[in-house]
Amino acid sequence: MPDLEQLASSLGSVRHFRGLPHHDLEAIVSAGRLRHVPGGTTLFHEGAPSAGLYVLLAGRVHLHKTGPQGQEIILAVVKPVIMFNEVAALDGGPNPVTAVTVEDSIIWQLSPEALQDLLLRYPQVSRGMASMLAARNRFLVEQVEDLTFRTVVSRTAKLLLDISDGGRTPIDRRVHPNVELAARIATVPEAFSRALNVFRKNGCIRTTRDAIIVNAPGLLAEAAEIGQELPTGWSP
Repeated sequence: MPDLEQLASSLGSVRHFRGLPHHDLEAIVSAGRLRHVPGGTTLFHEGAPSAGLYVLLAGRVHLHKTGPQGQEIILAVVKPVIMFNEVAALDGGPNPVTAVTVEDSIIWQLSPEALQDLLLRYPQVSRGMASMLAARNRFLVEQVEDLTFRTVVSRTAKLLLDISDGGRTPIDRRVHPNVELAARIATVPEAFSRALNVFRKNGCIRTTRDAIIVNAPGLLAEAAEIGQELPTGWSP
């Protein structure tokens, strides 16, 4: 586990805490709780009382919502060093999502009461969180637009481009199984697999047991921008 100095340095890399003196960062770290959490652990549940503010220092976390039939939509994949659950920590209301560790993770947690004290002592943190909340709101608006105006094929193309860094990096299927990728675009694995078959047939991607390789990022970008099921001239 990292020591106090290492934790302060990690926290200092979070945008809202940049510029604070090291001794202030150590004081902030001491006000919270450090946890080493195994993969597959639920950190907090949607609708439960506020679990406070979290910062992921190592590992990976999914933030998801559960539908009325039990279906899950992954709203965000949290990677180090990122803050999450700030809304419930700020307004004291219930957690808006469920958070689950995807792999062994190191988490720093701050109670809502401790966060309020921190914001009073460090106004720059308040300004940073306001900016971050505005960015998160823009991201959610974009997600609503995707779900409203893009087909499953279009959303799949956009996701493949995002995860592969525009086609430069193969997508590790062990890290990103179909069930996860489907949940990230609010569909079922069967529909996601059909979209993969479309892109495979049209030469956009190549798949193996372990990876999805983007062969034609330009064609995927074309598919990501359309509002119809397939670009002109494509075969289903």
